[in-house]
Amino acid sequence: MRQVDFLVIGGGIAGLTFALKAAEVGTVVILFKKDPRSSSTLWAQGGIAAVHQPDDSFELHEEDTLACGAGLCRPDIVSLVVREGPERVNDLISLGASFDKGAGGEYHLNREGGHSTRRIFHAGDATGYEIQRALLHAVEAHPRIEFLTNSSAIDLITTHKLKLAQEKPNKVLGAYVLRGDGQIEVMLADKVLVATGGAGKIYLYTSNPDVATGDGIAMCYRAGARVANMEMYQFHPTCLFHPQAKSYLLSEAMRGEGARLLRVNGEEFMQRYHPMKELAPRDVVARAIDNEMKVHGDEHVLLDISHRGAEFIRGHFPNIYERCLSYGFDITTGPVPVVPAAHYLCGGVVSDEVGRTDITDLYVAGECACTGLHGANRLASNSLLEGVVFGHRAAMHAIENRKKHHIQASPPAWDPGNAVDSDEQVVITQNWDEIRRTMWNYVGIVRTTKRLERALHRIELMRKEIQEYYHRCIVTSDLLELRNLSLVAELVVRCAMQRKESRGLHFTMDFPDMLPEARDTLLRRDTATKASGG
Repeated sequence: MRQVDFLVIGGGIAGLTFALKAAEVGTVVILFKKDPRSSSTLWAQGGIAAVHQPDDSFELHEEDTLACGAGLCRPDIVSLVVREGPERVNDLISLGASFDKGAGGEYHLNREGGHSTRRIFHAGDATGYEIQRALLHAVEAHPRIEFLTNSSAIDLITTHKLKLAQEKPNKVLGAYVLRGDGQIEVMLADKVLVATGGAGKIYLYTSNPDVATGDGIAMCYRAGARVANMEMYQFHPTCLFHPQAKSYLLSEAMRGEGARLLRVNGEEFMQRYHPMKELAPRDVVARAIDNEMKVHGDEHVLLDISHRGAEFIRGHFPNIYERCLSYGFDITTGPVPVVPAAHYLCGGVVSDEVGRTDITDLYVAGECACTGLHGANRLASNSLLEGVVFGHRAAMHAIENRKKHHIQASPPAWDPGNAVDSDEQVVITQNWDEIRRTMWNYVGIVRTTKRLERALHRIELMRKEIQEYYHRCIVTSDLLELRNLSLVAELVVRCAMQRKESRGLHFTMDFPDMLPEARDTLLRRDTATKASGG
């Protein structure tokens, strides 16, 4: 057992931003499930949106965000994030993040789907990599910050879990942590930030890294925090269709620079779906592609930017060019096959304007949080912005309220009971595969009530089997991921069943119209759902 001032679970842009700020006043431990260079931030290609040019304004950025969010955004949060955005981008620049500039030394800004003007700071087509590099360089040099790699939080430790002060608000005390050597450690902290990213691995096809299994959302939900709008899963319209590509993402910025979507016969189709064509919001583009594939029986559509010329393409999209070339596609000479894939979760753990959850001293930031910024559909390149803004705001609040709710407690060491080593790894692989296929087939881009009911029935059966396995066997990282993934999948289905309308990313054939009043879908373990959460 050990005590630190701040425990950060997850090391992307939100977690590292929080850690740097918090380390100014106390000790920080950051848990990385794998290594520090495996976060979702690292995979972000497009960029980070912030008002910068004279022809742009906060009001325009807010309007674009609200329009994309289909009535479900919180206007106060949208305004807060947009107006703090430039300062937070300047923070990244001061840490050494290098964004592309033009010949005159001014920043070269991209435009992406849903944006009315150019406001996307980028580093080629690997912006997330550059931001992660700069943040890690600063964090690694800080004497008060400790990294724990290959370490997974199993569950949060709270006063209610320990049956302390039941009549008072639930307070987080730390977490049980599975170390890389298989040992389980009790990690106590005055403040805890959960910044574990998304949950794309609940779907068969995803642009997300392998670590995106919804761990933070599952942990917070089990601890008693509310989750909201889990049905709002954004499918990126253009992931490379190739058996070895593992749904490699082709940046939104390609369409921002003029790339066209075509059927396999070369016919353009986006003009039939939206006046902005390829620059329409992502949900519109993803549904259009899905519909074209289903109507014509095609396995994929095509993305073509070759008309922009080889020099332009290699200069703006060097990594995408090289990766496509490795699979046999030259984007400077012709189109490449693409399909939609699960990309970004717009819902998550409910938080306020400083990242606080329902549990005292527990903060969330980044993709695992539901702040109200994205609403029913995320505007392109607002995600890195949200991560850095709320990582900063949560840290400032945590610092100001340090030791305010301190409770002396000695949680028991992890008790494995009669658990034994597993000799049935097939239970994990079989259930993992079945959950992902169930979600893809029944809870995908287009949904129906019958499909959701089928998905819930199957996932409930699998969760029961997984729980029995979890209580019988020694904890491993694979088992933790499966446990969390199965719970998050159920939460997505249950939120989808609550929403009796089509709005933003949630489109159901049984309720194709949008209701006049926008409401969040909310779930809490103890009141709003039958999901066991164990």
